[in-house]
Amino acid sequence: MIVAMDYATADEAQSLLNQLKGIPCYLKVGMQLFYAAGPSFVLKLKEQGYKVFLDLKMHDIPNTVKGGAASITRLGVDMFNVHAAGGKKMMESALEGVDQAANHSNPKPLVIGVTQLTSTNVTTLNEEIGITGTVEDSVLQYAKLAQSAGLDGVVASPLEVKNIKEQNGTNFVTVTPGIRPIGSNAGDQSRIMTPKEAFKQGTDYIVIGRPITASDDPRKSVESIIEELK
Repeated sequence: MIVAMDYATADEAQSLLNQLKGIPCYLKVGMQLFYAAGPSFVLKLKEQGYKVFLDLKMHDIPNTVKGGAASITRLGVDMFNVHAAGGKKMMESALEGVDQAANHSNPKPLVIGVTQLTSTNVTTLNEEIGITGTVEDSVLQYAKLAQSAGLDGVVASPLEVKNIKEQNGTNFVTVTPGIRPIGSNAGDQSRIMTPKEAFKQGTDYIVIGRPITASDDPRKSVESIIEELK
């Protein structure tokens, strides 16, 4: 389980950490928190022994992404992502940046390609982004491209996991947002599943944000999810 720390300040994020103390899970630091609290907050999480998924969705020219990937690797994160839409060369450059910065103190993190956001539906894909076909077609194409570039896996909705595993192999990692525990509000997500359903599809990591972070009792929410998975 990856808990998405979607907070505006380090103090709010620390409050969640205090409530979840003792529960083993990954922590996802996204753009909102990273832009507010900076690299020092990520280093603090690593010093406290947490596994960190840095979710910045890098998408730029290859050389810029290479430099960004090197900087991220030096932070010691366990996983980060780039946009598969940036193309094969860009993704390969991210791996070059990782190789450049990785050492005994900072081992190589998992590098994951973003396929299509879980808020994207077929209308958005076809009429706004300008990609024809179904969302699943696009996700599978990006997954194939990410694997050919050497990435460890992709971010995709749980609805595409089974087909990604069939196409790319079971060792190709899937990270699935769009997870909504039983009774949760879907919010702005279009392609969702419960935690139990997602793991049944074969996913490796589930990302859960607002059902935990917006809860009156985050610890109880996490414990309920664990109980649901049992």
